[in-house]
Amino acid sequence: MIHWQDLHHSELSVTDLYNALALRNAVFIVEQNCPYQDIDGDDLVGENRHILGWRDGRLVAYARILKSDNELEPVVIGRVIVDPGVRGEKLGYKLMEQAMASCRQHWPESTIYLGAQAHLQSFYAHFGFKPVTDIYDEDGIAHIGMANR
Repeated sequence: MIHWQDLHHSELSVTDLYNALALRNAVFIVEQNCPYQDIDGDDLVGENRHILGWRDGRLVAYARILKSDNELEPVVIGRVIVDPGVRGEKLGYKLMEQAMASCRQHWPESTIYLGAQAHLQSFYAHFGFKPVTDIYDEDGIAHIGMANR
C-alpha cells in the first residue's frame, strides 16, 4: 500500500525534502551516471508542489511540479522517479496519475509540459502527452519535450 502526499513546498518537512533529494540523487545521478546540478533552486519557491509516495516509511515514488508566476507558461512535471527496489509494480503509472490530478486540481486551465527521457515517450503518451520538440540532449541523455492539453 502506498501513502500518497501532494504537498506545497512549504508543507515539506526536512525529512520529506531529505528523502526526496536522496532518491533523486540515487537514481538520476548515481544510477544513470549523470552528474548534474539537481538542487536547482526550484524545490522551495512559488506554488511548486511535490508528489511523494511512501511505503512502510520509505519514499518509493516522487515527482516535482513547477508552476511559473507567468500564467501563460505551462505547469511542468519533472523529476518523475520510482525507487529501483519497487520497479515493475506499475508505480510510475500511479505516480503520474497523482501528478496529473494535482495539476488538474490546482491549475485546471494550464497546459502541462515535461521534458521526458526519449525512451519513455510511450509511457507519457498513456497520459495524453504528445511530442512538441525534437529529441535533444540534456546532460548526455536523449530527451523530448511533451505537452498535454
